[in-house]
Amino acid sequence: MAIILLALLGAYLLGSIPTALWVGRWFFNLADIREHGSGNAGATNTFRVLGKKAGTFVLLFDAFKGFAAAYFLPNWLLSQGVIAPENLFYFRLACGVLAVVGHIFPVLAQFRGGKGVATILGMMLAIAPATVGVALLVFLAVLSTTRYVSLSSMTAGLAFALLQLLPPFRPANPLQVWFGFLLAAMLVYTHRANIGRLRAGTESRVPLWGKK
Repeated sequence: MAIILLALLGAYLLGSIPTALWVGRWFFNLADIREHGSGNAGATNTFRVLGKKAGTFVLLFDAFKGFAAAYFLPNWLLSQGVIAPENLFYFRLACGVLAVVGHIFPVLAQFRGGKGVATILGMMLAIAPATVGVALLVFLAVLSTTRYVSLSSMTAGLAFALLQLLPPFRPANPLQVWFGFLLAAMLVYTHRANIGRLRAGTESRVPLWGKK
């Protein structure tokens, strides 16, 4: 039991690594990225405030946090004989969710983190890579036409949930379907301020080919 609790705690702490905050401090002498741009400690705001290179690194590392938590930690528990193979999926969910919670409410950054999109991406990549691949194409398609990261993220989340209803993407465990819709709802909730700005026409667009 202790080793399971250690893995769950490790998943939360992994998600709590405030990538955007630390990149801003260590490489750009920026005290707190949350005081700039949208006020968010995530990849999108890093792209806006610090540019493409920093934003890309934050995006990839935040996604890695979710993937590592949902893939490596449960596999470690399995290798230690602590959990049974038939329970691996449930521990992937548990560790992945804790990493996302850690990203949104990071103990290492006063519980003020990002919206969790990249970490959710990494988590679900460990669970349903094919479905995530199609959802990513949806994200890129919406982003290329609208340049709204918030709208692209919510659309991709909904696409992921709906794709799991189709036979080619239907998971073996029906809980994954419900979880997909829960994730889509969570993305909408964490983007509620963005929805207001989208409706008002004041949401920021990201430049796709510019320097920042």
